[in-house]
Amino acid sequence: MAYNPSSRSCFYDSFCFLFITFVLPFFFLTKAQAASHCRTSCGTIPINYPFGIDDGCGSPYYRHMLLCSDSGILELRTPSGRYQVRSISYSDPHMIVTDPFMWKCKDGHHFRATRAFSLDTSTHLTLSSQNDYLFFNCSEEKVIVEPKPIFCERFPDRCDSTCDSASYLCRHLPGCGAALGGRSCCSYFPKATESLRLMLKYCASYTSIYWRINGANAPDDHVPEYGIRVDFDIPVTTDCLQCQDMKKGGGRCGFDTQSQNFLCLCNQRSNVTTYCNDHSSSSHSKAGIIAGTVTGVSAAGALGIGAGLWYWKKVRASAPVTCGVQSNENRLF
Repeated sequence: MAYNPSSRSCFYDSFCFLFITFVLPFFFLTKAQAASHCRTSCGTIPINYPFGIDDGCGSPYYRHMLLCSDSGILELRTPSGRYQVRSISYSDPHMIVTDPFMWKCKDGHHFRATRAFSLDTSTHLTLSSQNDYLFFNCSEEKVIVEPKPIFCERFPDRCDSTCDSASYLCRHLPGCGAALGGRSCCSYFPKATESLRLMLKYCASYTSIYWRINGANAPDDHVPEYGIRVDFDIPVTTDCLQCQDMKKGGGRCGFDTQSQNFLCLCNQRSNVTTYCNDHSSSSHSKAGIIAGTVTGVSAAGALGIGAGLWYWKKVRASAPVTCGVQSNENRLF
């Protein structure tokens, strides 16, 4: 059988066409997503270490805790539900979240069914001591509702168990002083989720008020606002400090999604276990860090490759060799 150079040329032309059409786009997609997989904000809220809204970013202690919706709404996930995050401060580590089930000024003396806000005690999140909880229409047969100063003088051993009816905030509700219409109000700080559940069993509703610093120039001036202040720890490690050092490449602290071991996430090269400019360090593919995203892309790429090879074999087996000429027999589109 005589060697047909046009057949060999056509083979390579067809293979290149299929490679460019079905395979190459997925390589570019994978590279683009891998280079920018750690988002730095959700809406107007900055996302810095120790948090991450993409898996493998930030500290593993806060993995899967923050969610960012398509509309740019940041939410905190806790055992009691998902709550919108209004703000995050990294200089004074805390976040402010809102609970839609808590009492609001517009509710007035109409109390809606509510549920207890809770945090996972095994995490690095804690309820701030700057929160004040106000409880409304509590059963005085089940709850000690008394002016706290007087009660503590009479019963010092039971002081912590009283719900203070003389609370300043009960008499000066932020933004709506007369909203309760004479309904009872008392202030109590539950030390555990179970004590909060017990309070809500015998009270009609509750709300949380935190004390916000009124301006950077007046650190001792605080104003009350509705919301829940949640404090968090920032784990400081030598590895993370080296990774973030601009002189050493200015990477982002992250972790391997499989082992949860520390990784320094770099823009210009594979992720490393030390810092971005350390070329002697062992590297990790970014595809392993953004496993969810790249796995989907890789699967789609595999399907594209398989479909392309199947179609090429079909065309090669049935179509005549007519490189450079498109006819009804060898037409691709």
